Amino acid sequence: MALEQNPVASPEAAPDVRRASPAARRWLTPLLVVLLLGQMAVAMVTTAVQQTPTIDEPVYVGTAAEYLHERQVVHNPEHPPLGKLVIAVGVALADPRVDPGSTGDQGELGRRLLYETGNDPWRVMLFARLPVIALTLAFGWAVFAFARELAGTAAGLAALALYAFSPDLIAHGSLATLDVPAAGFVLTSAWLAWRARERPRRYLPLAGVALGAALATKMSTLPAVPVLLALTALSVWPARAPSTSRRRALGRAVAGAGVVALVAVAVVWLSYLVVDPRLRWDPEQPVPVVRGLRGLAVDLLPFPESYRDGMRVQFAFENHPWQGFLFGRLYTGALWYYLPAALLVKTPLGMLALWAAGVVAVLAVRRLRPVAPYLLAPSAVLLAAAMLGARNFGTRYALFLPMFLAVAAGCSLVVRRRWITAGVVALAAFVAVSSLRTFPYYLPYSNEAFGGPERTRLRLHDSNVDWGQDLGRLADRLRERYPGERVWLVYKGSGVPSYYGIRARDPRQVPPDEVRGLLVVSDSAAAKATGRLARLIAGSRPVDTVGHSITLYRR
Repeated sequence: MALEQNPVASPEAAPDVRRASPAARRWLTPLLVVLLLGQMAVAMVTTAVQQTPTIDEPVYVGTAAEYLHERQVVHNPEHPPLGKLVIAVGVALADPRVDPGSTGDQGELGRRLLYETGNDPWRVMLFARLPVIALTLAFGWAVFAFARELAGTAAGLAALALYAFSPDLIAHGSLATLDVPAAGFVLTSAWLAWRARERPRRYLPLAGVALGAALATKMSTLPAVPVLLALTALSVWPARAPSTSRRRALGRAVAGAGVVALVAVAVVWLSYLVVDPRLRWDPEQPVPVVRGLRGLAVDLLPFPESYRDGMRVQFAFENHPWQGFLFGRLYTGALWYYLPAALLVKTPLGMLALWAAGVVAVLAVRRLRPVAPYLLAPSAVLLAAAMLGARNFGTRYALFLPMFLAVAAGCSLVVRRRWITAGVVALAAFVAVSSLRTFPYYLPYSNEAFGGPERTRLRLHDSNVDWGQDLGRLADRLRERYPGERVWLVYKGSGVPSYYGIRARDPRQVPPDEVRGLLVVSDSAAAKATGRLARLIAGSRPVDTVGHSITLYRR
């Protein structure tokens, strides 16, 4: 069944900009796309310029520099190389000094590169973040193109608006981390698998490249593999000629899925070969032993040994009793409903409404039902896997949702009702206003129903609100408002306070009676405070906040 014969893919399936004059149509849609992606680029670059390194970034940046100079996979095996190779493009342009004889763990590797080798950490971090920003914008174009194919130009613009104003995507798309690249490659693979319904020979290998890129960026994308292979088979199945036998059609479907799988495996291997053509692997850290079904699954993975050892490290992380924080409750372990609750807090209200409308549309509208598995199945499986994980650290583990559901939301315009069009426009505008109001503090965003970014710390912690990003802003605030005052600091992050001119002591290292002056506490540390720190905070008066992620108390 050819794609142009499918009413879902017809540009007449939803209202669009075709009512404009032919001359206007030539420039109106590209102009709107550029404006939406342009504001997202400004938001991400501004955020990247102003924020100090978050907790994970020095690890990835240091490992990227190691790839460039050592040409070997040594540190951070729990994440495959591709995402760090993307970051390495920016690191190469920054051309920082590297200590060739550096030793220590991956945290020390990044700290040494940024703070102990004579480099400017502001410059290195900005250059490392720029390739991820560019990739995030490219995924925005994929969201627009996917929705436009399904329901027309207006649907594509609506989907892109939700993507471009998503606080979570802006926040994490502006960091040298792996969450946005991994989610974007999964979306791209699903889109290309959908397009393979028309031209399987062209799009199946490309879908395999995108799937392989996801697997070569984060191992958390592995649960999407069987879903995307099944979608590939589904795409190839209706492409047969009417006279083709069922057995032959089944063979073509299996062959199509096999092509995607083989290409994906090749991309993973290639990412390691780019780092080290000899595939040397001598882990710096002990690799845990994984037994049972998990161990068997790891042994069967058709990937390099360093990838499989990285999986073993990930399974060890899953066995660790991490602490979480949700709605004021500090707990040990994991709550299955943590991610849905966190998404309810951190997703704009208009976006939640449009997500729901999009899901209903792709399930209820006959013309859209063929695409429902491509939009809903990968995101549902990945969300279920993340919900069952051991680390309740933030909505960054579900960044595929703002991508897939933006496409679904745009498809709600396939229903030709004036009030639906007006509602979509109004809700998208509400999303834009909510997003712009939090500028440039996107990481601690929460929607209006939960009090906005200044109250996120009361309900969530870690990468939802305070990931160590405001150390530089804290230094500026102390110089401007509190010069010469004695400062006590509990900072949760990877930055080095002394580099930014912060002279402070740890209040947990002295008797409580000696703690006088300004007590400065990262909100993630405050959320998990027990014992002495909890008593110090209880006996202090909050007087200021920095970036909605660090609170200053007076003692």
